[in-house]
Formats: sequence, C-alpha cells, structure tokens
Amino acid sequence: MLLCRRHHRAVHEEGFGLTLDAEGQPRFTQPGGAPLPAVPTAPAWTGVPLAPTDAKLAEDGIEIDSNTSIPNWDGERLDLPYVIGVAWRSGEGSAESGTTPP
Repeated sequence: MLLCRRHHRAVHEEGFGLTLDAEGQPRFTQPGGAPLPAVPTAPAWTGVPLAPTDAKLAEDGIEIDSNTSIPNWDGERLDLPYVIGVAWRSGEGSAESGTTPP
C-alpha cells in the first residue's frame, strides 16, 4: 500500500493500523484499534473551479487580473496574531452577548 509521508508516519509512529481485507481493500484503524469511519466520496466538480467566486466578484463589480495588486502589502510575512485579532472578536455576536457584529 502506497501512502504519503504523513500517513506512512501515522501508521509507523502514531499507532494507526492498516490491513487488507479478503478483497484486498485497505482497512485503517485508530490507535486504540477502533476502525476509522468510512468517508463518502467527494462530489465531482464539473464546472470551472472558481465559478462561484468569479460570479460573486462580478456581481460586486470587482475585476481581478494579473495586474491587480494587494493594497498596503509589501510582501512581508503574515502577522497571524494580528489577523486573528481583527477577524475574531471575543464575545461579539455570540448568544451570550445578545449582539451581532456590524
């Protein structure tokens, strides 16, 4: 059975198990021996992958092309704590506070 590096390590170092059933199909188990639940097959996408995004941008009158730049960005690394602080405000819009964000 070929596995990517991450999943190969999961089997050899993290206790996950892998066996083949009578038909030769792989069966994976969690470290405690319980079977991993089956995952449904991903739905097939037949359209242009970004069609919903493209439609929303067009609806909002936004055009993005190879010359579009990101304003106020000079290529520096992402400041993740800052982004999280801006994107997530504790308590705002929660059921406890009874408010909704603007």
